[in-house]
Amino acid sequence: MLNVNTEPKFPRGRFLGTVAAGAAATQLSAAATVQAQVVTSFDSVKHVDAGLLRVGYAEVGPAAGPPVILLHGWPYDIHSFVDVAPLLAAQGYRVLVPYMRGFGSTTFLLSKTFRNGEQGVMALDVIAFMDALKIERAVIGAFDLGARSAAAVAARWPQRCKALVSVSGYLLANRAANKLPLPPAAEYQWWYQFYFSTARGALGLAKYRYDFGKLIWRLASPKWNFDDATFDRTAASFANPDYVAIIVHNYRWRLGLADGERQYDALEAQLEAGPIIGVPTITMEGDANGAPHLPASAYRSKYSGKYEHRAITGGIGHNLPQEAPQAFAKAIVDVDRL
Repeated sequence: MLNVNTEPKFPRGRFLGTVAAGAAATQLSAAATVQAQVVTSFDSVKHVDAGLLRVGYAEVGPAAGPPVILLHGWPYDIHSFVDVAPLLAAQGYRVLVPYMRGFGSTTFLLSKTFRNGEQGVMALDVIAFMDALKIERAVIGAFDLGARSAAAVAARWPQRCKALVSVSGYLLANRAANKLPLPPAAEYQWWYQFYFSTARGALGLAKYRYDFGKLIWRLASPKWNFDDATFDRTAASFANPDYVAIIVHNYRWRLGLADGERQYDALEAQLEAGPIIGVPTITMEGDANGAPHLPASAYRSKYSGKYEHRAITGGIGHNLPQEAPQAFAKAIVDVDRL
């Protein structure tokens, strides 16, 4: 049953981010930029019962417009797209930005539900969200954990994904491969993954969730000069009571240190096999991404449809949609036309 309401939540945010340098960051039209400045920002959050969750989400743009779903990562939230959404709305898109499980106002419908962070379950959250809003097909744009969910949807349910924009490319996890050691320098980049594998790490994330988030922001985007207000706006979403459980389980599951749920084993086997994505895709990478990521050449073979990779210059880090909103919005518009 569709159950949607609105709830005042966020102060009006800034609309237009700094334009990323480089050819790939070509601006949308001047007329669209002017129009975007009068589109409503995330000053309210809607809710809908979808699958196992009551999902909090922002919506911008005409209700009858072609849908675009934008998926955030960790430790980020819907505000990674606060500048992207009005740019797309100005182009006529209906933009939907849900909080992933464990973030913001997204909560579980039942207290007894296992707080599962495995990749297939998060992809099913996206499908359930689309079903609840009666969205048959959408362009999906994402980064970090959101990009993993987006890749799973595009690979497993291509009829639901019209096109894909993914930061850092193909991110589907393979637990068998994750058991193999990496060179020391690469392992060092994943320090927090090993920290979360311990009881001390789970307690540390619970106690220092805001400090932890700010540290990851700085490491992952070393040239992004964000202010406290920008971080605090997102950090409020870390107060979700399921935040620690979801993040800790996600990382432990990926290393094979925690079990998932048996009813999702078949889906996980399909995703871990590394399925090819056939929908039109644009992958993106910032030139100052401090988070672990592969070169574009490592995942090019995973895309069999129309494909383009864009390198975004100008000191752009891991949170590419918020650091280079014009480039990300342009990629959404362009991939929809591939």
